[in-house]
Amino acid sequence: MKVDNKYFCIICEGEKNIGYHLYHSFICSDCEKAMINTDVSDPSYQYYLKQLKKIYAPKITI
Repeated sequence: MKVDNKYFCIICEGEKNIGYHLYHSFICSDCEKAMINTDVSDPSYQYYLKQLKKIYAPKITI
């Protein structure tokens, strides 16, 4: 969702203006960097997975 040239990040749920769109969701660059540098044994890894599951691919209708 866009508010005054800012988007709501699906990971941190904050309003940011730098990042990328994945389907109908937005991931800010801060969260992207944090996810990339997180080891799978880190407790925050599970949080990132939970947040990423909110992203859905749109269904193609014919």
